[in-house]
Amino acid sequence: MKKVMLAAALMSAGVIAHAQSSVTLYGRLDAGVEYMTGLQNGTGGSTSRIRAESGDWGTSLWGLKGTEDLGGGNKALFRLEGSFNTMTGAGPGPGELWNRFATVGLSNQTYGTFLLGRELFISNGVWDFDPFGQSSWSSASLVRGRNWPQSSNNISWQSPTWNGFDIYGQYSLSNASNWNGNNSTTQGREDGLQLTYTNALFQVRGMYDEIRNPADGSLNGQAISSGNPVPSGAFNYSREYTAGLNVFLGQFKLSGAYQAIRTSGELGAATGLATSLNHEWGGVTWQATPAAAAIAAVYHVNGNNGSGNATIYSIGGTYNLSKRTLLDIQIATVRNSKSADFSLEANGVDNADNPLPGHSQSGVYAGIQHSF
Repeated sequence: MKKVMLAAALMSAGVIAHAQSSVTLYGRLDAGVEYMTGLQNGTGGSTSRIRAESGDWGTSLWGLKGTEDLGGGNKALFRLEGSFNTMTGAGPGPGELWNRFATVGLSNQTYGTFLLGRELFISNGVWDFDPFGQSSWSSASLVRGRNWPQSSNNISWQSPTWNGFDIYGQYSLSNASNWNGNNSTTQGREDGLQLTYTNALFQVRGMYDEIRNPADGSLNGQAISSGNPVPSGAFNYSREYTAGLNVFLGQFKLSGAYQAIRTSGELGAATGLATSLNHEWGGVTWQATPAAAAIAAVYHVNGNNGSGNATIYSIGGTYNLSKRTLLDIQIATVRNSKSADFSLEANGVDNADNPLPGHSQSGVYAGIQHSF
């Protein structure tokens, strides 16, 4: 009898443990058609292009996440997430299956969440304050992708919410003998801190982050290509100071942010590339019906060293066919000053898809997105 009772107890414990653990498969597929003007034609002129495109409204991705209840308000958790191209089925690249997230950690109701692994870098925190949610033509474009990278070797902590306040911190080791990086790794030290306050009327966030050059641990804005230094300005290895604000007014949400991006200035004015950038934007989202939303936004950047300035004007919106499927559209144009060549896309310096200096670029994208 005792053996039967013991077996029953063990079986019950197994069922309880199973019930307190969960694993979820999730993902998002984004695809559409894009038309863009103002592209370089290779002979000193401009041309246009129409193409099927994945991820203009949001990255196509899939992942796994899970938790295990350890009792006493404690949980173990993990997350694996990778991006892919909906149009071709291609993943992020060799050895990069989980290029967005690969984390494991512990969570406590009182002390917050502690994670180790690969994550989106803390600068992605501008997503909440971007009217277009960091679509391909939005807050990353005029800083050439500076505010949406991923980072490895992370140690991060997310606090609980205290009277509307929460803190998030991230520290990413270079894994080199030099604390900041010394040419032996593909990543220099990266770190940041974020403070947010949220209530029913508004949300405000302040962020600081830095991305260091793996070659020498500096903030000199100098990338490395084929073993040689390639100046790229403040878009690569720099410090970033961000302030963002959302205001909630019924059907309307007003969003805006300011970013100051700074390097050590080592490249100097001789390069003609910005070692200092001022980047700001503002916009409005109108939730006209539970299914339909309209969005309008303006993004602007101004760089030093004669690198010029540029402004993106954009309108668009979404229509939810269901809780998981939406249709989206965005129309945008970027206007460059005489010496600037910013694209609607978050392209690097000297990218062939950038417009000619002083020229504009315009585009329209329409697509469908499904989440599961």
